[in-house]
Amino acid sequence: MTPTGTPAGRLDGAWWPRSRDLLRELPALAAELDRSWGRVTRITVNPARWPAVPRRIPVAGHNVHAGWFDREQDEHEIMVRSYTTHRLDLLVVPPETTADEARRLMAAAADPRNPLTADALIAGGPAEGHSKEPRV
Repeated sequence: MTPTGTPAGRLDGAWWPRSRDLLRELPALAAELDRSWGRVTRITVNPARWPAVPRRIPVAGHNVHAGWFDREQDEHEIMVRSYTTHRLDLLVVPPETTADEARRLMAAAADPRNPLTADALIAGGPAEGHSKEPRV
């Protein structure tokens, strides 16, 4: 995650799931964010990288609503919202990524000076016309 007290770059951090099964992977992420950030209420992903996007995902006593955007959201990004209207944009490090590469990607995503989109970070190149909407 981007260090507390610093403005985020294009991304707020990264997530490295071990598989492409949202029902199996998302509860651990949401439970951790519930404790440190506020109750997670909604996530969106790009379905190009997930074989199934369930509508609801049970997480520690509540359900997280899930949805998808195929053109509006990078393939390697997950957007997380909390009940307090906070929003996180996280790079999704592909499960098959090596540990060294995952560390590099996660550090880059958490760097507040990072100007790259999630897809551009994975590709190793510059952002191509994507802009992050302003935070409210």
